[in-house]
Amino acid sequence: MQFYRNMWIRDYLYPVCDWPGPNCRIVCHRDSTYRTLDQKTQCFARAVKNFKTKEYFIKLDDDALVDKDYIIDLVKKLSGYKRPAYISDHRIFRDPWNLQSLDRVPYGNGKFYMFNRQLVKCLNTSMTYIGPRNEDAVFGGMVSTGCGTSNVAYIRENDAWIWHKGYTSKNKHIDLAFIKNH
Repeated sequence: MQFYRNMWIRDYLYPVCDWPGPNCRIVCHRDSTYRTLDQKTQCFARAVKNFKTKEYFIKLDDDALVDKDYIIDLVKKLSGYKRPAYISDHRIFRDPWNLQSLDRVPYGNGKFYMFNRQLVKCLNTSMTYIGPRNEDAVFGGMVSTGCGTSNVAYIRENDAWIWHKGYTSKNKHIDLAFIKNH
């Protein structure tokens, strides 16, 4: 987290934390593990509904990095956009146990997704499903059951400006997944 606090995103960073602590603006009040990330994603989705003055939101893994100019370009391009917009590298999730909420749902990859206020307004944060599920598919399910897939602009991310697990430029390399919990 310190890495991100030292960068351009410092003022825009709202970490999703299990318990209250320094710099925690979104707190879920429960321990999370890899198998409960879907519940942490639901906590995040409920919390962003309360940030009424924010126009755009980014979900970024702690082992990912995104170029500032790329984000600025997206914000400029989507400024005043009336439809719900969901930027990521979308995939289709197949889940025969959750036909109403998660089967055939487009969802963003885990490293990065960005979305606008219009998408937040229609997110179905009370969506139900059976069993622990991929957290990004759960977010996609909240989008599709709340906004309707035909109403959402699914915009493909540009991976040239998003780094996952490692960043290399010129003669520098940063291991973004260096922390032992990855």
